[in-house]
Amino acid sequence: MNAEDERGFREFVANRSSALLRTAVLLTGGDRHAAEDLLQGALLKVVARWHRIDDHEAYVRRVLYRQQVDRWRLKWPRRELTVADLPDAAAPADAHANAELRIVLLGALARLTARQRTVLVLRYFEDLPEAEVADALGCSVGTVRSTAHRSLARLRTLAPELTALVATAPDAPPDDGRAPWTPDGIVYEEVAR
Repeated sequence: MNAEDERGFREFVANRSSALLRTAVLLTGGDRHAAEDLLQGALLKVVARWHRIDDHEAYVRRVLYRQQVDRWRLKWPRRELTVADLPDAAAPADAHANAELRIVLLGALARLTARQRTVLVLRYFEDLPEAEVADALGCSVGTVRSTAHRSLARLRTLAPELTALVATAPDAPPDDGRAPWTPDGIVYEEVAR
């Protein structure tokens, strides 16, 4: 690695590591130590290919997702722990207003399976289109859709208090009497079987 590439990598890590760590924390179900390990492993893979990569952040995120998928496939899955807060970022004006929502959301995400959690993080936290999520996870778009649908339904079942907290959050959509709010803006109807 030449001096210019090394400087570029160091700047990238300094500028983007906190955002990438937040994503890793969500992918690991709130386990900050596992998230740090996940991010460090992704950055190690990226540094070797730094000069050949066009979009560094997208590449690091793809490595994060794929490494997390590899962790699902371990023969003996690890027990995941939860933490009560996300890594501190630039604090919003009213940080305490969203604290309860973050705590409940992290707890609810930790109760989902790793695959369900990853699909929700990629679709709604990272705001990736279904096709990119499918590509990152190595599955079909239909699988992403069905997993997202089932994950949201399970999230609503596991943590019904999220509905009330989201409705009172400062950036929540207004309550206009329509169907309940969902992260993607689509209201899913339960299908009778």
